[in-house]
Amino acid sequence: MVAEISHLQQTQQQISELESLFQQQRAAFRANPMPSAEQRIQWLKSLRQLLRDEQQTLIEAINRDFSNRSADETLLAELMPCLQGIHYASKRIKRWMKPSRRAVGLAFQPATAKVVYQPLGVVGVIVPWNYPLFLSVGPLTGALAAGNRVMIKMSESTPTTSQLIKELLARIFPEDLVCVVLGEADVGVAFSRLPFDHLLFTGATSIGRHVMRAAAENLTPVTLELGGKSPAIVSADVPLADAAERIAFGKCLNAGQTCVAPDYVLVPRPRLDAFVEAYRQAVLRFYPRLENNPDYTAIINERQLQRLQGYLSDAESKGATLIPLYPQGQGRRLPHTLVLNARDDMKLMQEEIFGPLLPIIPYDRLEDAFAYVNERPRPLALYYFGYDKAEQQRVLHETHSGGVCLNDTLLHVAQDDLPFGGIGPSGMGHYHGHEGFLTFSKAKGVYVKQRFNAARPIYPPYGKLLQKLVYKLFIR
Repeated sequence: MVAEISHLQQTQQQISELESLFQQQRAAFRANPMPSAEQRIQWLKSLRQLLRDEQQTLIEAINRDFSNRSADETLLAELMPCLQGIHYASKRIKRWMKPSRRAVGLAFQPATAKVVYQPLGVVGVIVPWNYPLFLSVGPLTGALAAGNRVMIKMSESTPTTSQLIKELLARIFPEDLVCVVLGEADVGVAFSRLPFDHLLFTGATSIGRHVMRAAAENLTPVTLELGGKSPAIVSADVPLADAAERIAFGKCLNAGQTCVAPDYVLVPRPRLDAFVEAYRQAVLRFYPRLENNPDYTAIINERQLQRLQGYLSDAESKGATLIPLYPQGQGRRLPHTLVLNARDDMKLMQEEIFGPLLPIIPYDRLEDAFAYVNERPRPLALYYFGYDKAEQQRVLHETHSGGVCLNDTLLHVAQDDLPFGGIGPSGMGHYHGHEGFLTFSKAKGVYVKQRFNAARPIYPPYGKLLQKLVYKLFIR
């Protein structure tokens, strides 16, 4: 009982501090509502230098939270895209900030029109546990490039990394510019209820609904980066070794704990057995053993491990064939497992898997594969493997997803010049690169007229001859 009261008091104190931080940032924004390009570039330069200096510390913290996370995966999937994204934005901030000239209709001359890109104010960012660095720094980069103040809520599932990021960002940014918030789920709920000028959430679709509902109370616009079941489609003639290797890379990275990881594979029925063998060989080439392999990333915690094991038990009890690629796991290193004969009533076909389990579904015609995808909630990503350009166009035109890779997986997320975002149940809105700048900016339309007023003849009283001439010229 005493412990419960103490926890409640701690939570209330955290929420009080949260509201105080928000008010500090709002006041700081009012004092400097349009930071210069030079100021924004300096913010990003400091952030980039910090990440370069502390990369080993960050690698070690993430590894500790996962119990084992490959250092190379952290370099490739977190540090490198963070640094590249900061560099990309820094080089383009001045161009992005430049007002965009727009046309003025003949009836409204003499005048000019332009779009001014203005910071929104205070931006909230809610970060998941699977890529704690990239999914905090990526949105931070876009929000700072657009001139905003930023509050970041880190995940309680990565306590070491979350605490480290809080300490590191406090070195280079005052709290009224950038602050990191820690705490359990109740703090996250309070965070989502703050009247931000924009709120970006990355995480599960189920939680995204709650975040959007909380934001709606303040009419806070949201960007939701969710997930869903991202399919990979193997064509009838693509070399199976090519497709299997690239799908395996996308599924194995971070042990499948990636929002855009391939969630299931659609394979032509006659090629099913050959694909299974090609995929098995690809995975075993990447990871010849599971035990004590520093490259084989562990599941983040026991709760997630039990969830995944529950998916396997449920599938097997309902008639699925499980093909584990290793004889046994080690700690939270879960054996990569293929699932055949999967059906819609199995949990792993109803929920995003987020782990190293891969259902393989046979299809008879390409149209059947499209129908299978289109009958289900729209995914965050879709992957097609086939070199026929006409079929590639069909994939782009006949399916919907947040993003697409043709003959690859995941790498569209790392392209700074591509928007990243979901559609429907997999999310709404975009960020990364220029789209990130636009997401965190108000594109304000400005119409400018000076001393001479050519519009006076259309003012009341109505019925004048000149007004009738205007109608004749412009209403047609």
